[in-house]
Amino acid sequence: MLQSMNAFLGKWMPLLTPVSVVVGVLLSSFLNNFSFLVPWVFAAMTFTGSLNSNFKSMKHTIFHPLSLLLTLAVLHVITPIWAFVIGHLFFGNDPYTITGLTLATVIPTGITSVIWVSMYKGNVPLTLAIILADTLLSPFLVPLSMSIFVGEAVQLDVWGMMRGLLVMIVIPSIAGMAINQFYSKEKALHWNKTLAPFSKLGLAAVVAINSSVVAPYLRQIDLKFIYVGLTMFFVALSGYFFSWLLGVLTKRQKDETIAMIYTGGMRNISAGAVMAVSFFPPQVAVPVVIGMLFQQILAALYGQAIRLIYQKPALMEVKKIS
Repeated sequence: MLQSMNAFLGKWMPLLTPVSVVVGVLLSSFLNNFSFLVPWVFAAMTFTGSLNSNFKSMKHTIFHPLSLLLTLAVLHVITPIWAFVIGHLFFGNDPYTITGLTLATVIPTGITSVIWVSMYKGNVPLTLAIILADTLLSPFLVPLSMSIFVGEAVQLDVWGMMRGLLVMIVIPSIAGMAINQFYSKEKALHWNKTLAPFSKLGLAAVVAINSSVVAPYLRQIDLKFIYVGLTMFFVALSGYFFSWLLGVLTKRQKDETIAMIYTGGMRNISAGAVMAVSFFPPQVAVPVVIGMLFQQILAALYGQAIRLIYQKPALMEVKKIS
């Protein structure tokens, strides 16, 4: 029953996030009271996702680190600079929107990227290595990046951000991978399958609660809101494109390029929303929450592009031979 439930939720993930945002806005007066639970729910989700991997996945990447370094460059240099520039071009007099756009691009890569990479036959060990490295570096990179880009415009709680990332991402990730590595891989995978549907429901709950906190700003569907949404969509779209372009220019193998596309394009957007709500004025969270609406949709769109460019030609050749 749990596996069927997990498959059902996985199939509808592109719609689950937007629906959760709507629920959060409609039930904001009720859900707002549960905002204190969000970091702990997110930590449980991170732990569940990390049960699939262990520290051995780092071995090959340590000796062949170029793909990892390129992806980290997209995650923490190229896309944040791009978002910062775009933010200043279109929202020069609005430091909160610029901060939100920047925050949405400096947060670590999304753990769910491994699902899309495996679906399109990408390099899963490389994906896990990128997730692990970025996760461990995030308590240092995220506050540092935010200080560099927007430190003068918005007051930052750097130590608070570091503590939040440690509790929500780093410690649960290490715990999950340690169980897989040192205790029992079979039991870790069994726990992952058992907890996976609850993790997806937890994601929906986190999105809904975070949306309830910023509901007053999400209800104001005016021209500026649409403008912010379109800008966020374009910035999020660019992350995938930059990763793909770097993979092609550096002549990465197909499976490595696919891993770079998803790890460089996707973000742990729920963690970003938690951070935005916890450490910034509510207006900062608006671009981040809007980014939640696009995450799974963009992943599916780029999946179709990958299928057309990498997989359709191979299928055509097989048909010709047969």
